[in-house]
Amino acid sequence: MNALINALEKQKPLFEKISRNIYLRAIRDGFIASMPVILFSSIFLLIAFVPNIFGFTWSDDVVSMLMKPYGYTMGVVALLVAGTTAKSLTDSVNRDLESTNQINYMSTMLASITGFLLLASDSIEGGFANGFLGTKGLLSAFLAAFITVNIYKVCVKNNVTIRMPAEVPPNISQVFKDLFPFSFSIFALYGLDLLARNTIGTSVAEVIGTLLAPLFTAADGYLGITIIFGAYALFWFVGIHGPSIVEPAIAAITYANIETNLQLLQAGQHADKVLTSGTQMFIVTMGGTGATLVVPFMFMWLTKSKRNQAIGRASVVPTFFGVNEPILFGAPLVLNPIFFVPFILTPIVNVWIFKFFVDTLGMNSFSVNLPWTTPGPLGIIMGTQFAALSFVLAALLIVVDVAIYYPFLKVYDDQILAEEAAGTSNDSLKEKVAANFNTAKADAILEKAGVTEKTSETAITEQTNVLVLCAGGGTSGLLANALNKAAKEYGVPVTAAAGSYGAHREILPQYQLVILAPQVASNYEDIKIETDKLGIKLAKTEGAQYIGLTRDGQGSLEFVKQQFEN
Repeated sequence: MNALINALEKQKPLFEKISRNIYLRAIRDGFIASMPVILFSSIFLLIAFVPNIFGFTWSDDVVSMLMKPYGYTMGVVALLVAGTTAKSLTDSVNRDLESTNQINYMSTMLASITGFLLLASDSIEGGFANGFLGTKGLLSAFLAAFITVNIYKVCVKNNVTIRMPAEVPPNISQVFKDLFPFSFSIFALYGLDLLARNTIGTSVAEVIGTLLAPLFTAADGYLGITIIFGAYALFWFVGIHGPSIVEPAIAAITYANIETNLQLLQAGQHADKVLTSGTQMFIVTMGGTGATLVVPFMFMWLTKSKRNQAIGRASVVPTFFGVNEPILFGAPLVLNPIFFVPFILTPIVNVWIFKFFVDTLGMNSFSVNLPWTTPGPLGIIMGTQFAALSFVLAALLIVVDVAIYYPFLKVYDDQILAEEAAGTSNDSLKEKVAANFNTAKADAILEKAGVTEKTSETAITEQTNVLVLCAGGGTSGLLANALNKAAKEYGVPVTAAAGSYGAHREILPQYQLVILAPQVASNYEDIKIETDKLGIKLAKTEGAQYIGLTRDGQGSLEFVKQQFEN
């Protein structure tokens, strides 16, 4: 087992390089930017169709009224993603360009959206068809964004532009500067549209969907879901944020399948598409990558080691809402040979069981998008529109996950008990306590007894704004909250905010320090280019270190102080 883990760790630089690919990053960030639209649209689905389960049916007029906001949000999501993906890719490309010769992201967004309409929409009397403006057109949206930004890059780097006199206002000059790349982008995408229509007789969006249909069908099978979702956990286990690599490759089909399932339900048919965003969030990563929802509870109730029990108590609440870094790095689960098998196997078994429920028992799959922080069992029930079998499935997954993790947990607990009895450890006592225990209660008792005074040695005298970044904005909240609480407690002028990597660029100038959570630490060199230009300090953290900082307010303030001393 150790040999296998070591072999995987040797490939870590390759995995990190893949996860930092600007095109994969653009797809992922493009989706993140569009999530408010996707989640907003789901509200109307729940209102319109969940009452049907309880025997109440809205009139056709009411359903039409409720579905109009859905149609004008989720129904045009590909149109929006064409713009957000172009924006993200433009930001990445601009990092490598001179600060005085940058691509105008507003122009690339407009060009990408316009070009996407050419690729995905047919002309009809009085307008254009919207059949591929939703999830069916996502792949065309990515194509439009990639072509557009690369054409702009060539034009900007080679100064292919209309130069205006210095007296012309900058906003007017920018219009003429963007005219050539905008025109070239539209001509290129329109050329693709003409080629597809004159050779195959249909739009580019429909051609892409037809060509990739067999691949999507295969991905929805047992082998496909095993490879896809097994990779999530495998990458995470060796320290790479798995979704950064896997999600962009399947994002289009997972969201398209949600839409397909909804259409099947509305037609009175079986919603049988298993590969969906809901499957990933609430089946495969129920409680976070590794399907760890049950693990903190097991640490609390089924272990004898005081250390493991403390880790469980500290991890239960965040893991319940899908933020499982405390248990991943506190136990730790990742890079721990004892937990390699359950960490990889449990998500795979979960998705196999789900597919059995859908394919064999006739349960409807996910047809509603929900926030990823929705607790796993609730996400299963709501995402399948309260299907009767979803209650059984949620309970069964909990039982199965406990059964898979328990033998390995028992071995690990015996190992920690032996260490505690012998008074030995792989880490120093100070690191162990800081990384795995919440010392606030002990500190309060000592202070009450007069042993210590509530003072801070952290000499931060000027207002300091700190931005903590993680993959989805959840884990970063743990440290941001700890910093804000400690700053208030000790009267230190520090204000912290949490954010997701990729959605940070516009707000960077507001901060003096950026801290990267462990799962996005591999992006250090990329973001350093941005922070150096703005004169902002940048720090990255490791797993145990990060968890220790979230539990030690004064220590987190000291960490901030140290960044300005280097």
